Amino acid sequence: MNIHRASSRPTRPAPTPGSRRTPALQRLWRSVCLFCALAAIALSEGVSAAPLPTSAGFGPLISATALDAQLGRVRVVDLREGDGPDSPYAAGHIPGAVAAEYSAWRGPADNPGALLTVPRFVALVRSLGIDAGTPVVLVAAGDSPSDFGAPARVYWTLKWLGVKHLAILNGGMAAWQAAHLPVSTRPAAVRPSDFVARLDAAIVATRPAVEQDLADPGATLFLDARPRAFYLGRVKAPAARRPGTLPGARDFNNARWFPDGGGNLPSAATLAAIARNLPQQPGATQTVSFCNTGHWAATNWFVLSEVLHRPDVRLYPGSMVDWSRADAPMANVPSRLQQLHAQIAQLWQAL
Repeated sequence: MNIHRASSRPTRPAPTPGSRRTPALQRLWRSVCLFCALAAIALSEGVSAAPLPTSAGFGPLISATALDAQLGRVRVVDLREGDGPDSPYAAGHIPGAVAAEYSAWRGPADNPGALLTVPRFVALVRSLGIDAGTPVVLVAAGDSPSDFGAPARVYWTLKWLGVKHLAILNGGMAAWQAAHLPVSTRPAAVRPSDFVARLDAAIVATRPAVEQDLADPGATLFLDARPRAFYLGRVKAPAARRPGTLPGARDFNNARWFPDGGGNLPSAATLAAIARNLPQQPGATQTVSFCNTGHWAATNWFVLSEVLHRPDVRLYPGSMVDWSRADAPMANVPSRLQQLHAQIAQLWQAL
């Protein structure tokens, strides 16, 4: 029979709940506190710590009601022009939206489609509290097909810079107001991000690249997004040196994506049906979208690349203003007499 000798050490009382935490419990408690702190910071900046929208359920277009359901989890960027107390943003914007006028994303007056330097873009993106993984919704006025070019161009710019989750509010503020959703007059304050650009060269067509593509006729479909009068050389953009288009280009007016004439894109099925009327170029392996300054062309790029998922679609940001200022070869260039006649006609219409 074994006899157990009683220990001479005093017996410690069993720990009561909460009197002592194991290292594992301490780590868990610190993690919970850190999560709560991060959530509080994110909420104060208008984007919560809730799971980000997935690529399957976010973008490239978002409806007003869908955006309303995701407020607090996305960064809304209001691109409407004007600042100060009389601006559209000050008069009423989507709650939590930050203001970043479209003109802030554009080049100088003599070449509006020119890209800003990467450091300038990075500073702008950082000031909006956007990082590579931030879900961003771009908002314009939404009152016309031409207006859609603003969010489309900024969408392209952010994607080129390396922002991964992007969407455009379909119909812009017009759609938001038509849905009778709330607006705010309180400016949003955000904490600047540490965004670092990761450029996506696959979606941009530079002038040297266009020159190289033109040297291989048939491999690239050059798609002119302007109204036909520009394509035919009857009118030109003020900053362009000559009217006309790229050699071998085909025209497809960006407004054709908007059957009702407003700023709201129809369903993907309707867009696919419209796309069946795109100019055909057998053997072409890529598409370059261009216009005067990369504004209307951004809409063609957006629909083809982001909505219809066509491969190898690029945007020429400087477009015909950049091209004509380089005295590069052009098609549909009228004679000097024809150009003079067109200028007189334009002046007469402006009177």
